[in-house]
Amino acid sequence: MKFGILGSGSWGTALAKILTDNGNHIHWWNRSEAAIRQFREKHHNPQYLSSAKFNMSKLSLSADPQVVVDHADVVLIAIPSAFVKEALSKINTESFREKKFISAVKGILPEQNILLNDYLRENFEMDMLQYFTVLGPCHAEEVAAEKLSYLTFTGLDTEETKKIASHFQCSFIKTIVNRDIYGVQYAAVLKNIYAVGAGIAHGLDYGDNFLSVLIANSADEMAGFLRKAGIINAEVGYLGDTESQLHEAHHNYAASVYLGDLLVTCYSLFSRNRTFGNMIGKGYTVQSAKLEMNMVAEGYMASRCMHHINQTVKAEMPVAKTVYEILWNGKPATRAFEELEPLLV
Repeated sequence: MKFGILGSGSWGTALAKILTDNGNHIHWWNRSEAAIRQFREKHHNPQYLSSAKFNMSKLSLSADPQVVVDHADVVLIAIPSAFVKEALSKINTESFREKKFISAVKGILPEQNILLNDYLRENFEMDMLQYFTVLGPCHAEEVAAEKLSYLTFTGLDTEETKKIASHFQCSFIKTIVNRDIYGVQYAAVLKNIYAVGAGIAHGLDYGDNFLSVLIANSADEMAGFLRKAGIINAEVGYLGDTESQLHEAHHNYAASVYLGDLLVTCYSLFSRNRTFGNMIGKGYTVQSAKLEMNMVAEGYMASRCMHHINQTVKAEMPVAKTVYEILWNGKPATRAFEELEPLLV
């Protein structure tokens, strides 16, 4: 497989490192010519995960996304959701016809409130058999440090999903596959919202006891939304038959890609969404918190997107609604959490 990567942030960099260390040559888009020059000189991404050194013979860097797509048969998209549409608008629709796509996007495209696969289907005539996702629980910083991590790859064609996953498997990356394309993506979006909420709680000086209750309720909300949206993956405690190293996960919302990703994003100090929420809880305005961070906190925009999506789904989501009210309606965090407290079980 010939891989192309669109996106040069921390997550895109971590995935590129895995692929090149496994012997794959990749074409990689970085919108900054200056960053590309520095990359070639220093052999690392000058902006993200700078401790991760690359074998430059395995890299072809370009500031033109069209070049990257043209040289790849598998295109990995690792762009923050708010900027996906702008990046893809520079690519000829025809060149996407025979490609496979791996989404590493953990958000909703905000203008239309849709997932990436729906956008690609509507604008690039993509068949769902061409679409795959790669999700955690997996922080880019730990991948760069070669800490043992698990990646879940999702696609409707299980054998093709396993082939793609095999290119990422190594001594510190274990891979899992499943077929729940919509479920894993919505779970990835929701866990970012709940991590913002966990950060706000921490900033407001709530303790571990409250935080555990908040996250447990968030997990229940997530499962409830998935059920109401018609996604059957809320079964708990059933793993089914598995193969070592590379196995298929049955729909089980307590598995790593659902509950596991929620937990690490809510608790980890690497979590940008938790960090963003912590600033809000400590009294930062939304704008000042955004300026303070040099990375995108997907949970901010996702909270509004999911609020609009849930107008149709109509799931009970008091935690997500609380985060939305704080971030988008200016509700004081202290009052919002006081009103949330009696709703938690």
